Amino acid sequence: MKTYLLTGLLVWLPLAVTIWILLWLVGMLDAIFGGLLSVLQAVVAPVTAAELERWRNVPGLGVVLVFSALLLTGALVSNVAGRWWLARWERLFTHIPIFRTIYNSVKKVSDTLFAGDGHAFRTALLVQYPREGVWTIAFQTGVPSGEVADHLGSDRISVYVPTTPNPTSGFFLVVARSEVIELRMSVDEALTYVLSMGAVAPVTTPAVPVKPVFTP
Repeated sequence: MKTYLLTGLLVWLPLAVTIWILLWLVGMLDAIFGGLLSVLQAVVAPVTAAELERWRNVPGLGVVLVFSALLLTGALVSNVAGRWWLARWERLFTHIPIFRTIYNSVKKVSDTLFAGDGHAFRTALLVQYPREGVWTIAFQTGVPSGEVADHLGSDRISVYVPTTPNPTSGFFLVVARSEVIELRMSVDEALTYVLSMGAVAPVTTPAVPVKPVFTP
């Protein structure tokens, strides 16, 4: 009976977790849509506000509208006129105290992570953490620059060490290139290895000592 229970759990657990994550995303997007409706209802006439209230109870509508808004925004900023308006939009945000600090930080991170020609999270590594002789999986995020590079030298790389089983939290480290091992496994395979706490090992060729992954 124990074997059957474990086998059944292995069959249903991935599906259950996937559905749970999707439902969480749908709920989050619906909540964003609900917030926008609340703002609109506060500034429009009562009759129009009552009409808007009907849309609040349509399940999944927030997902459709947010997805459509993202798609439309991407299409608009892909041309010259759209980029001009985007520049004006960002200039407005960068002049708002406190808000500009958060906005600029998030924008720099998102531009780095989602850039098509970027190198962030493109390489899986083995690093010694939290002490020498203990190894864990990490992902290369870049190379130090500015004051950090001035103090540590150029032969360093920036890495992100995810925690298990929640890889969205982790640690940022700056380590010497000579102290890490570059892995041939893909980032997806390495992430699966982390999430499974080492139980699901990717079938890949042996890793080789890291070479300079990229230059700034």
